Amino acid sequence: MPYALSEVLAVAERLWPSTGAESWDAPGLVTGALQQPVAAIQLSVDAVAASVDEAIASGADLMIAHHPLLLRGVTSVAETHYKGALLAKLIRSDTALLAAHTNADVVAAGTSAVLADRLGLVDQRPIDPSATPGTGIGRVGQLAEPTTLGRLARAVAELLPATAAGVRVAGGYDHPIRTVAVCGGAGDSLLGEPAVLEADAYITADLRHHPASEAREQHLIGAGPALIDVSHWASEWLWLDVAAAQLRALLPEASVTVSDVRTDPWDFAIVQ
Repeated sequence: MPYALSEVLAVAERLWPSTGAESWDAPGLVTGALQQPVAAIQLSVDAVAASVDEAIASGADLMIAHHPLLLRGVTSVAETHYKGALLAKLIRSDTALLAAHTNADVVAAGTSAVLADRLGLVDQRPIDPSATPGTGIGRVGQLAEPTTLGRLARAVAELLPATAAGVRVAGGYDHPIRTVAVCGGAGDSLLGEPAVLEADAYITADLRHHPASEAREQHLIGAGPALIDVSHWASEWLWLDVAAAQLRALLPEASVTVSDVRTDPWDFAIVQ
């Protein structure tokens, strides 16, 4: 028997409390009626044309996207713009859309924690702790066995889905690694955090030139981590399966699936 959307939202709030979201963020229900039935849910990192089409074609009553479609203010949802067109398509198909963003990053089974778990990090703690113990942005922990930067980068490349940009590394291939900090999604704002500075390597996405250059120079004089830069989408994609399993446990009558659509924005790269 289908759940009411309001029931699913209550479960989502339990899993990813909205109080954990950053002040600039926009998680929550984007479109949908509280009493509409939800029998099928599909998860995706991004609500883009391909993933929305897939969710609708699969018969999903609710699409849960990690990244909010309406993160920044809009003044029109006309279908001449892709966001308006996506919203119109979702509404016409009776497919609700929910975003779980930074509120899904900070929880104990959030995006960074999942990545850290898959890397085998032990003694994990948040990089930037929240008020609730065990929660916060990013994770830092120890590898069960020390390795080198090159081997760690190869392990990351094997763990994450392939993308055009691949995995980029700043530091020596044979640099010894034991303590690793990770932040799913864009993480250069955490480069100055003590937990990151004390790590041997920092794995994150969207490292910009100047912050990365400065961090690399500091690393070269022995003050700060080596850097492993990965796709934003790929770094958060692993979380979808964990989130789906949580939803299945709490909503056993619903079908919960994970999108197969690769929503990384880059299509190909030219190696010089």
